[in-house]
Amino acid sequence: MSEQKNIKILLFRYSVVVKGIERNLCDLNYSVEVITEDFDSIEMVSSSTNLFIVYLPSDIMDDRVKLKELSDVCNTIKKLEQRMLLIGETKYHFELSQAVPAIDDYGWLDRPVESEALGVAVEQSIKGTVSHGAKKRILIVDDDPSYAGMVREWIKDHYKVDIVTNGLQAISFLMKNKVDLVLLDYEMPGVDGPKVLKMLRQEASTKDQRIVFLTGVGTKEEVAKVMEMKPDGYVLKSTTRDNLIAYINKQLG
Repeated sequence: MSEQKNIKILLFRYSVVVKGIERNLCDLNYSVEVITEDFDSIEMVSSSTNLFIVYLPSDIMDDRVKLKELSDVCNTIKKLEQRMLLIGETKYHFELSQAVPAIDDYGWLDRPVESEALGVAVEQSIKGTVSHGAKKRILIVDDDPSYAGMVREWIKDHYKVDIVTNGLQAISFLMKNKVDLVLLDYEMPGVDGPKVLKMLRQEASTKDQRIVFLTGVGTKEEVAKVMEMKPDGYVLKSTTRDNLIAYINKQLG
C-alpha cells in the first residue's frame, strides 16, 4: 500500500468552498490540513508536507497586504524547495503574475475547481511535473474569459498557457515575456486584434512574433479580410479540441 501524501491548504481567510476541495482530496486518499492566515507555520510543517495548496481570494488584487503575504509565501516555499499549487480565477491570473512574478514557478488551477482537474493538478504538482520548463508557451488573448479558459483547458497539458483579456494587456505582456505563439481574438472592444497585430509588428522586439487570429466568422469574405492583416494564420472559434491541438502543433512543429 502506497504511503499517504500530506497536503496543506493555505487560506487568506475562511472559505466554505475549500471544504469541498478538502473533501475531494480526502476521497483521493490524501491527508489534508487547512491553515488559515497562520503562514508562519509553513516552515514548521514543511518536512511532513508533500504539497502546499494556496487558495486565493477573489479580491487579492485589491489588497496590498494579501499580495505581500502571497509573495512571502512564494519565497518561503522556494527556500524550502517545496511543491506548491495555486487555485484562483483566470481573469486575474495575468495581473497577479505581474504583481507577484514568483507564482509562475508553480502550478495553477482555475476556479471553479472540477474534481478530476484537481486530482490531476495535485498529482502533477507532487511529482514536480508542472514547471513546464521544456514546454512551449502560448498566450491567449480574448475578451471572453469563458472561451479563453476553455481553450486553456484544451491545450494546457501540451503547452504552458497564459491568458489576457484585452489588447493593451497583450501588448504589455509581450513587452515583458517571450512566447512561442499568440492566439489573438480578431474582434475585441477597444484595441482589437488587428490593432494589436499592427503594434506588435512595429516593435523590434515583437515584429517576428508568431500570431494566429481567433475568429468566429468563417465566410470566404471574412477570412480574406482577416488574412489581409498578414498574421501567421487563423483558427475558427468553432474548431474542435483535437483540430486546435493539431493546428498548433503544426504551427510550432
